[in-house]
Amino acid sequence: MKAILFDWDGTLADSLGAFYRANLAVMEAFGLPFDEALYRRHYAPDWRVLYRRLGVAEGRLVEAADLWQAHFSSDGARPFPGVRGALEDLVGAGYRLGLVTATERGVAEPLLRRFELDGLIEARVFADDLEVYKPDPAPLGLGLARLGVASPGDAVYVGDVPDDMRMARAVGTGAIGIVSLLGDADDLVAAGAEEVHPSVTSWVAALLARPASAG
Repeated sequence: MKAILFDWDGTLADSLGAFYRANLAVMEAFGLPFDEALYRRHYAPDWRVLYRRLGVAEGRLVEAADLWQAHFSSDGARPFPGVRGALEDLVGAGYRLGLVTATERGVAEPLLRRFELDGLIEARVFADDLEVYKPDPAPLGLGLARLGVASPGDAVYVGDVPDDMRMARAVGTGAIGIVSLLGDADDLVAAGAEEVHPSVTSWVAALLARPASAG
């Protein structure tokens, strides 16, 4: 393995609470039921798919998105404990790092700088870089290309939702699941995760503890 590409929200960034609260405001405004279980069951990286699954009428999807924008704030987002040190350890061990996220550049990139992670992650793919979303293989394929990784088997993707694992499997990279609000261990394994860990720091510690030939 030469390269490791990460999801952002729920994987490196503790930000899913902000997404949940904004979506709760949308569903309350539309008079639709919503809780953490429904969020997990219906989640999709493509917000249009998510809102359709939750019962928003086709003609009101843009209205729902605008309402979400009005309620969303990333002010309370923070990196998960130990993430910066874990990424520094990976870079020090010779791994090249990338980011493939369904979050827009204007939301995620300022947080990368604020969390002091931008200098560690060489290649980034944001939601507004392409017209398709996970589990379509294109975002991860673009991330590999931006890192200069010719063989998907030389990389792994680390994410917290089943669609992350499906995308990794579709591309041919390894698939590492991180448990979160949107993905429990059983769901991640069912979607193709070869390993599941409670956090990125836990996975990195396990990875770097292995003999070099097993990495």
